[in-house]
Amino acid sequence: MNPTLQSLRDSVASVYMGNGRAVDRLVACLLARGHVLVEDVPGVGKTVLANALARSIDAGFSRIQCTPDLLPTDITGAAVLDRSNGDFRFQPGPIFANIVLADEINRTTPRTQSALLEAMSEGQVSAEGQTHVLPDPFMVVATQNPYEFEGTYFLPENQLDRFLMRIGLGYPSPDDEARILDVQPARTSLQSLKPVISVDEVRALQKETDEVRIEQSLADYVIALAQATRESDDLLVGLSPRGSLALAQAARATAVLAGRDHCIPEDIVENVLPVCAHRVVTRSAMHDGDTLTARRIMQRILETVASPV
Repeated sequence: MNPTLQSLRDSVASVYMGNGRAVDRLVACLLARGHVLVEDVPGVGKTVLANALARSIDAGFSRIQCTPDLLPTDITGAAVLDRSNGDFRFQPGPIFANIVLADEINRTTPRTQSALLEAMSEGQVSAEGQTHVLPDPFMVVATQNPYEFEGTYFLPENQLDRFLMRIGLGYPSPDDEARILDVQPARTSLQSLKPVISVDEVRALQKETDEVRIEQSLADYVIALAQATRESDDLLVGLSPRGSLALAQAARATAVLAGRDHCIPEDIVENVLPVCAHRVVTRSAMHDGDTLTARRIMQRILETVASPV
């Protein structure tokens, strides 16, 4: 692994003492210029993980605590009166940062969630008849509680599609939980965490990710997987071309993490579930809450479509 990437990963892992694969996927989303949705029960470290990534990068960071009364302008910003000249000027909201943590995103209304759509897909915000460009790099790390919990709203399919990956953390192992009890990283290590990578280094790594080679046989494999979802009797909506692009870009990022300038089949297989499962709609549920069924169907498709040798 690139020494800079290793330092970033180690920095995050020094605070988030849990699922190491989740750390790798979070870093991969950063390399791929993607956004990530972290879903799990309260108390397993979702916010700590996102904060650790933000504090490890010498970049602008903001946190949005999503609540039912949050308004779209609380995220994007709004025009305010400048008393010095009587004109209105745009006051940027917390979305104008390199790393944005949208904490408990499914506790706010779909109307407010939609304020993130343009920002996440196009890197800009339109307000008061003007377009405002967001900082580069720009990444949204959103956390959400399971939909069975009180006070949650479903994220619509077009909102879910903006996330490169949807990942779960799970409970820590007994050894990791013993370390958490001893160190209490959220109260100690997180506050003293220092940046280990600059914005310019992030941009360079993202450019390196874009240049990773995907051979034609692997591109055909991605297309075959997407086509299989579209033809599946178990799915109402299969993987879109945007989903195929996301899978290919996530595979490139995985290759960079492994220190390679080319993709191998395992890079694609590794990313099928976190990249694709939240982009399909199953016949057994007309809403996105049936995550386990979608993952099972994607796993079957993955086992059915032959990967290139």
